[in-house]
Amino acid sequence: MAPTVPPSATPATSADVTVAAPPPVTPAGADRSPDPSAPARAAGATPAVSRRRGRLVLGLIGLVVLLLAVSLLAVGVGARPVGLGDILDALRHQQPGNSDHEVVINRIPRLSAGLLVGVALGLSGTIMQAVTRNPLADPGLLGVNGGAAFAVVCAISLGGIASALGYVWFAFAGGLAVAVLVYAIGAVGGGGATPVKLALAGAAVQAAMASATTAVLLADTATFDQYRFWSVGSLAGRRSEVVVELAPFVAVVALPALCTGRLLNALTLGDEVARGLGQRVGAARAAVSGLAVVLCATATSIAGPIWFIGLLAPHLARPVTGPDHRWILPYAALIAPILLLGSDVLGRVLARPGELQVGVVLAFLGGPFLITLVRRQRMAELRAPCPPRPPRSSRPRHSGTRRRGRPSSGHGGCATRARRA
Repeated sequence: MAPTVPPSATPATSADVTVAAPPPVTPAGADRSPDPSAPARAAGATPAVSRRRGRLVLGLIGLVVLLLAVSLLAVGVGARPVGLGDILDALRHQQPGNSDHEVVINRIPRLSAGLLVGVALGLSGTIMQAVTRNPLADPGLLGVNGGAAFAVVCAISLGGIASALGYVWFAFAGGLAVAVLVYAIGAVGGGGATPVKLALAGAAVQAAMASATTAVLLADTATFDQYRFWSVGSLAGRRSEVVVELAPFVAVVALPALCTGRLLNALTLGDEVARGLGQRVGAARAAVSGLAVVLCATATSIAGPIWFIGLLAPHLARPVTGPDHRWILPYAALIAPILLLGSDVLGRVLARPGELQVGVVLAFLGGPFLITLVRRQRMAELRAPCPPRPPRSSRPRHSGTRRRGRPSSGHGGCATRARRA
């Protein structure tokens, strides 16, 4: 047995010696104390967040004040103007023989309908844009408006229903049924109900419902005379019974819809990222889409198909709130009724002593905005920065013939996209 030799007696070689890494050397004259600005930067992040949150809260308060002002205008402006004092007096204690008080009381159901429809369309439009990741999506993307219109036409033509209170439930049921059909069609195949499949299924079903509605209207002129006033979208003539019966739907569904901000933030990041954050993408998309469908069906049954409100409200909120849906939802819920009531008041002013329907006014206001939005999206794609050209030494070397259709550098792809655009 070989004797044990102490390590100090054995000469060290490069094969059996492990050299430890030298400790970090601080240059002479350098400051060895910790960075004093690091705690300040960490502490300064919280005041910045608090200031931003305070500005957003102030913005919500400002929108509430603006909504109150527009509501007073909606009650006071019309074929017979009513002063602010008479409005407040009628709200405090109504006098049966006072004509101004009667005018105010008769306009309250119209104001209530505008508030309900605006909140419902603002929330449903925001949810649909987040779920489909499409900035041009509106609440009728899943065919709710087409289904409600077809149900109303069938109720008038086949059921002989002539009052708005009678066919409002047909509009509600038709919108929900068609939305379920669209979601079922979009869920067929691999991947489930993806945003692209939902958009395509919604467009196809919407076109089919429009064709069926037109076929019924062409065969029955009496039905067309009753349907045309509902189809243009209006708040005029809305009775308090309709508002009272459908208000619980908006109140019950709007509260959970306002709490879906975090979920919508995850869905807008994409399915893979949302799954990585612990979300069940299919169930989450179905749940929030169901909330949007109920809100849109309720709004359509009250005032008819009103376009552009659900599209405009989220885009007007994003410059203030940013991409955070926890703030976009409450902002859109306030901006949408302001736009709707303001358009209603504008329609009364422009066509005195008559009035323009709110759907017509919104078409004039929303059309230019939609064109501007599409052009802005297009210019943003054209001006997207190209990736930098890689250095010559790091470029891959291809053996043989280069594959066709592939640009030889990073700039070729951007140039090709620009030429195609």
